[in-house]
Amino acid sequence: MAELTPDKIRNIALVGHGGCGKTSLAEAMLFAAGAVTRLGSVDDGNATMDFDPDEVARKISISSSLAPAVWNGVKINILDTPGYADFFGETTAAMQVVDSVVIVVDAVGGLEVQTDKAWSIALERGLPRIIFINRMDKEHADYSSVLDSLTGSFGTAVAPVCLPIGKESSFEGFVDLVAMKAYTYDGGKRSEGDIPDDLAGEADALRDKLVESVAESDDALLERYLEGETLTQAEVEKAMLSAVAAGSVVPVLCGSAHTTVGIDRLMDAVLSYVPSPADVGPKTGTNPKNNEQVERACSTSGPLSALVFKTMADPYVGKLTYFRVYSGVLKADSSVYNASREEKERLGHVYEVKGKHQEDVKQVVAGDFGAAPKLGSTETGDTLCDESAPIVFEPITFPAPLVSIAVAPKTKADEDKLGGSLHKLAEEDPTLTIRRDSETHQTIVSGIGDVHLEVVMERLKRKFGVETEVSEPKIPYHETIRKPSKAQGRHKKQTGGHGQFGDCWVEIEPNPGAGFEFVDKIVGGAIPRQYIPAVEKGVIEAMNQGVVAGYPVVDIKATVYDGSFHSVDSSEMAFKIAGSLAFKKAAEGASPALLEPIVNLEVTVPEEFMGDVMGNLSGKRGKILGMEPRAKYQVVKASVPLAEVQHYSAELRSMTRGQGTFSMDIAHYEEVPPDMAKKVIEATAKEKEEQKS
Repeated sequence: MAELTPDKIRNIALVGHGGCGKTSLAEAMLFAAGAVTRLGSVDDGNATMDFDPDEVARKISISSSLAPAVWNGVKINILDTPGYADFFGETTAAMQVVDSVVIVVDAVGGLEVQTDKAWSIALERGLPRIIFINRMDKEHADYSSVLDSLTGSFGTAVAPVCLPIGKESSFEGFVDLVAMKAYTYDGGKRSEGDIPDDLAGEADALRDKLVESVAESDDALLERYLEGETLTQAEVEKAMLSAVAAGSVVPVLCGSAHTTVGIDRLMDAVLSYVPSPADVGPKTGTNPKNNEQVERACSTSGPLSALVFKTMADPYVGKLTYFRVYSGVLKADSSVYNASREEKERLGHVYEVKGKHQEDVKQVVAGDFGAAPKLGSTETGDTLCDESAPIVFEPITFPAPLVSIAVAPKTKADEDKLGGSLHKLAEEDPTLTIRRDSETHQTIVSGIGDVHLEVVMERLKRKFGVETEVSEPKIPYHETIRKPSKAQGRHKKQTGGHGQFGDCWVEIEPNPGAGFEFVDKIVGGAIPRQYIPAVEKGVIEAMNQGVVAGYPVVDIKATVYDGSFHSVDSSEMAFKIAGSLAFKKAAEGASPALLEPIVNLEVTVPEEFMGDVMGNLSGKRGKILGMEPRAKYQVVKASVPLAEVQHYSAELRSMTRGQGTFSMDIAHYEEVPPDMAKKVIEATAKEKEEQKS
């Protein structure tokens, strides 16, 4: 095509519930535009967009993929996104860098959970929307029913621009309510004709409704429409662009990705109804030098600015960084400035991406997408720009991880590779977090859901050859005491020559919420000054070993107030041992108790599930702290023991048919009820015995 300019680009994300046919639709669009020579299939494992081995094996999209299609001289960048909840972070990232979305709805399944979530994000971001009802050729496909549910959920802005001709296996085309023509397909070829008599009345009624909706966005058109004038096709199409951009009209099209019926109409709609990058307002960011807001208009003549929205890591190929250019031109064999990290990056190659394939290009212009290999420090969410005109865009937002597993290497060789390999996977997937729990001494991997973590472990083995053992994360229990106690710690050992001698009296008492405090009350030199720190070390060491079930003891005030020493045999080591012995003896008489972490839980659900959710939380020893409405949802706030909600993600999904979401964070610790404490102590003792054997 001719030299690319921002007005000749459209950037769309295909979004919707898992299994609605987004990837098949992307394949059909690429095929219709001649971007691929064969129609790829998810079932056959040869789709352009689903190329990762995990995607091929599972037959679902796991990450977003990018491919361009040129249609009537316009480059359409298609971002195919996952629809399953575990991988929806990729979808939210894609929706942050496109200018509009095509919401794909299954003509059989209708409106589903992730469709509603995608709509909400698009609405929040002010993204123009087109709805495409897919799989019209399938058994039980019902256009009218789906349209009613869309209108019921999303309001009267939803406006059909197509009326299907035929149903299920006899679906052969549609009536275009803008052109008021009928189009049928035979062997992939479209023919134009008159509207069938049996659809004429319905088509006229829907056309009137569409024109009225469109005219409402233009006062002059509305006045003419109300006066009874007939608006031309060109006038309706022109008004549609502003109405769709404003969100006052969401056009609904229909078709079948499998038979390619209606795909060309969708491509035409993308060109006609959604804005180009040049039509979208300037992108706002922050100047990192003075924290002032600055703007970048979508122009090739402005300073360079680009946002990184995706990273792919491969142990052999290296790192591939995907970006969208918002202003200026990003050229191959050049240097760019990473304003997010205040570092320069050297660009060698710059690619245009089509699924798993990359093609070298000389430059990527404002409004377009591209990728670059082997950038050193750049990560997802970073802003690349001219150093002389720095800007930082809003970073990509990802959902917080909700499910965790503990991961351990199987062999010494695996241990050497585990940390680095997990880091590379986390670099590729920002919804994945890796941390080392200092209390339980476990490597904790957290993700969006169980399937997400399964895929991560499979990739760890396939990509990096790391074998692991997966277990449930241990609960980081604590211990404390409930009353004061004092005891003597005396360590005496004679081994020939110098012996060992240390003697101290230590009093311990509860120190709620204040952590550990050590007080020196030795008077008269009962213990020489140089040995006092050793007593403290001994107390701390004993606290870390626990007294009830081996968990760290917290919120203790320990006072050393008396003792004795030997001028020859006393040493720091002897007093450290004495301090440890004194603490252990005193703790036995201090009414020790087991503490468990309590999380603050926020559960967002449709009102119909409120009763089930609150009943479930009460059964988990939870305390309901309050409720508040949030848009069309209700938010339940509760305080719940962490041990009770380790598998809450799967439970909530089942309980709310996938419509509930939650967030949680550890708030404080509380004493474990006696019956629960007994189980924890027994389980810990059993684990220690197994480790010994």
